[in-house]
Amino acid sequence: MKTTLTTTAKKFTTTLATLAGVLAITLTTLITAGYASAANIAESSASTKAFQVKITGQGKPMILIPGLASSGDVWNDTVAHYASRYRCIVLTLAGFAGTPAISGPFLKQVEDELARYIGDNKLDHPVVVGHSLGGFLALKLASDYPDKVGKIVIVDSLPAMGAQQMPSITVAQLEEMARTMRDRMLQGDKTKQNANRRVTIATMVSKPEDIERIAIWGDQSDSNAVANAMYELLAQDLRQDISNITTPTLVMGTWIAYKDYVSRNVIETVFKTQFAKLPDVNIVLADHARHFIMIDDPKWLFEQMDTFLK
Repeated sequence: MKTTLTTTAKKFTTTLATLAGVLAITLTTLITAGYASAANIAESSASTKAFQVKITGQGKPMILIPGLASSGDVWNDTVAHYASRYRCIVLTLAGFAGTPAISGPFLKQVEDELARYIGDNKLDHPVVVGHSLGGFLALKLASDYPDKVGKIVIVDSLPAMGAQQMPSITVAQLEEMARTMRDRMLQGDKTKQNANRRVTIATMVSKPEDIERIAIWGDQSDSNAVANAMYELLAQDLRQDISNITTPTLVMGTWIAYKDYVSRNVIETVFKTQFAKLPDVNIVLADHARHFIMIDDPKWLFEQMDTFLK
């Protein structure tokens, strides 16, 4: 069984890009972006052990969580769009994009500290927006603390990242597969990994300047933190837990980067199957954006979110 799972893990590593949303979790990427921020709107910052916070704008609270090894600056265009109507609370997670790493279980610490942050700051059912790993965190937060959150927006993420090619995989098998992948990341040749990074990122975002920006984020991320976060992400399965979510949820996925390997219908089926237990969900696929939808096609993303948030 171990040999079979190891072989499966190797295959999973090389073919992960064929399904929407997962490519981001294979990277040791991502910091320091240069999008225009919302003009004439006050900003403030704060931090906890598990994440740093940057606040822009005024109005109803909106929490924005970036993905694996991403800076919160990935949301700058989104903040510029919403800061006149929302108090945009942008996180950068520990160990990513130059922030200090933390020890111990990563996802649980981020989730629990975020729940405390919402309570301590008396945020009234904030909108929670998450990309990739950040989307997984948004789902986990809404599943475990359904009374604390408002509407949820998921950008190219799934409740069981590691189960896409093997829907019936057990938690024990997921854990072993994830551990194998983490070990391969940590033991791999760093020079080769760095050389392959931009090739991988090019499947996730279209413009060369964005590829370079995201690659720089990865250079400034803690490699152990990234590997361990990816391990936790792949080892968990929220497909049943999301039935606890009581708020409307918008899920935006992508598929065009993988059109040479799988059809749009296949990707759509993956999303619908994984979110089957979520009571109130609207799933839409972007036809002109890769994994970083907020960068590749912000106009489409804003159209979906504006309609959903009304």
